[in-house]
Amino acid sequence: MFVPSYLKLKEEGLLEERIKLLEDMMDPCRLCPRSCNAKRKRDDLGYCKAPHELYVSSFFAHFGEERPLVGVYGSGTIFLTFCNLKCVFCQNYDISIYGYGEKISVTEMAKIMLKLQRMGCHNINFVTPTHYVPQIVKAVSIAAEEGLCLPLVYNCGGYESEEVIRLLEGIFDIYMPDVKFLDPYLAQRYLNAKNYPEVVKRVLKEMHRQVGDLVLDENTIATRGLLIRHLVMPSCGEDTKRILRFIRDEISENAFVNVMAQYRPCYRAADFPEIARRITSIEYYEAFEYAKTIGLKRASNH
Repeated sequence: MFVPSYLKLKEEGLLEERIKLLEDMMDPCRLCPRSCNAKRKRDDLGYCKAPHELYVSSFFAHFGEERPLVGVYGSGTIFLTFCNLKCVFCQNYDISIYGYGEKISVTEMAKIMLKLQRMGCHNINFVTPTHYVPQIVKAVSIAAEEGLCLPLVYNCGGYESEEVIRLLEGIFDIYMPDVKFLDPYLAQRYLNAKNYPEVVKRVLKEMHRQVGDLVLDENTIATRGLLIRHLVMPSCGEDTKRILRFIRDEISENAFVNVMAQYRPCYRAADFPEIARRITSIEYYEAFEYAKTIGLKRASNH
């Protein structure tokens, strides 16, 4: 029977220690690689613009996520506001860039998790949690006391502090990073983060060290492990191949990789002619087939 790892940390009294360490990193804020040092407790907004308080856009049983997360009753997804990347092609820009959402307390966040569990969701899926990690872990601690026992999913853009990810060991059972670019030029042009490639490589290795390849239960529902996403983009085919080779060579041939075709030109994509269009069927076919050809045994197209 699956038992989430955070329950063991809670029982050992280590969860509260992690919360304290994470809170110390939030003011001044060093929760992500930008280390903008915003004094968030004093209403100083850093690069991501996230305040000290939690802001949530929505939560629901999500049936559009990967099959191992969705199962029968859906992934209990919580969309958090703001983001440390601000991709020029962001598809959730109303949430991630403009921060549309409502302020909630840590206790209310715990209640949301418990509600999703009562709805039958197979996991609790935090979307863009990076800048709210201390509050999220505190809410997990509260919810655990009230019976939360689902695996937690860390659904992020891959631009994470390695120190923070190490502090999350034993708390999140499933890491789901989106690996965007390994070309520094593309990372700077579209993410304003030239060091994204070196950061995401280190972070993926740390995530995989903690949880390993994705593990499915007897009902093919994920309980633990690394689930990697990559969004195929127009005019970036060579970088896609670079990413897939890195995963095979330095993460695992058995890594679960979702090669996604959902790109559409949103937010400021029109300002960049080379990505101001949908991908072609040929571009996607070549990317997915390349993943299979080089030996990524669990490459997925959903």
